[in-house]
Amino acid sequence: MAENKGGQAIHVLNGPNLNLLGEREPEIYGTATLADVEALCREAAEGAGIGLTFSQTNSEAELIGQIQAARKSAGIVINPAGCSYSVPVLDALKACTAPVVEVHISNIHARAESWRAETLTTSAAVGVISGLGVEGYRYAVRFLCDRNS
Repeated sequence: MAENKGGQAIHVLNGPNLNLLGEREPEIYGTATLADVEALCREAAEGAGIGLTFSQTNSEAELIGQIQAARKSAGIVINPAGCSYSVPVLDALKACTAPVVEVHISNIHARAESWRAETLTTSAAVGVISGLGVEGYRYAVRFLCDRNS
């Protein structure tokens, strides 16, 4: 894994059900798989000479542990998915000194369920990318790479 000057990597963290990308509601989330997302993130980070770790969990507790482990890293890209409404996940993100970029594949503000736009975790992020499909991950990684160059 390539690392930046400070020896830190960008962490891409994915919450519940994202392991089903490409299968689950493709009319909303598209047909790209989580492996496709990982490949585009690695390409973006490697092009900038920065290391990248990539993970997915269906467990809120495990996601909190991953956030805590990454809290002093070069940056965190997080798609908290259903954990976007979790106070413990928000508190873990607020404990980070690493910049956090929140990503949502769908446009959560245009979804039929209005509650989807009321994420708690957004308040801990330096920026949010929503509705650009899996390309949003690439943009988030590039943003953090630029911050670390």
